[in-house]
Amino acid sequence: MNHSRLLMIAALAALGACQPKSGVTTADSSPPVATVNGSPIGRDFYEFYIKGITGKASAELTPQQRELALDNLIRARLVEEEALKEGLDKGTDTSSMLELSRLNVLQQAVSDRYLKDRKPSEQELRAEYETQISSTPKQEYHARHILVATEPFADKLVTRLDKGEKFDALAKQESMDSSKSNGGDLGWFTPDRMVPEFAGAVMALKAGEYTHKPIQTQYGWHIIQLLDTRELTPPPFDQVRARLEQIVQNKKFHSYSDELMRNAKVEKLLDKPVPQAGASAAAPKPAAETPAPAAAPAAVPPPKG
Repeated sequence: MNHSRLLMIAALAALGACQPKSGVTTADSSPPVATVNGSPIGRDFYEFYIKGITGKASAELTPQQRELALDNLIRARLVEEEALKEGLDKGTDTSSMLELSRLNVLQQAVSDRYLKDRKPSEQELRAEYETQISSTPKQEYHARHILVATEPFADKLVTRLDKGEKFDALAKQESMDSSKSNGGDLGWFTPDRMVPEFAGAVMALKAGEYTHKPIQTQYGWHIIQLLDTRELTPPPFDQVRARLEQIVQNKKFHSYSDELMRNAKVEKLLDKPVPQAGASAAAPKPAAETPAPAAAPAAVPPPKG
């Protein structure tokens, strides 16, 4: 058995973990490839299953591979039946996962349909390329740092640096960051890859300088040394064309969904108080009791005579 065949069978054997989890029966009227307790597995669904995993039609697989795939579908259907018998599809987490899966599949279907005849033009791609380039950092920075837990200790390390101790040696001794083994060296990076406080401090330094006032981030206190800078050359258009197509398509579909939202009647209730689970509706308060009116005096007969 050759290596590629082993990989193929291994992939098919793993299908059991990737089965559809919905209890909804697919509207597949194609001839069945098997029945499970009277419920058919249609050939179209079987072919869709094979294509999604292998990228091939079942006819391109060996008989053993086709049989293995069918066994995995049968096994999945049996497990699904057990889940439905036990009512597991009604559980809060499970039903939410099923609904999310349904939403994702339908959104993808609508996206595919909407974008089918809206392929990005060359002009749109070029415009997006310029947009991306304009928002891309123009420089890369090479820096190293020493990370400690408190500002007073960081101040002491700055004093030691001021007295001539080597930055990389001090980082190896005192830094609590994983970069300590490299003398605190972080390699080349663009500012957008760092937290704002760190990036701002790096950009304010000149090559060879270090921060004499420690910089605080959510990770602790940093002493940063800038080693060098270099111009960042943007990738050529043809190299990122596929990515640009994806960005333009995503923007088109986002605009379409924005239009759906504008035309829909939406009421947001996120910040409204949520009733406590199991709490019964508050009974109406009885009307305030009022004193019963005094009895009307009996009619006094008019005096005689």
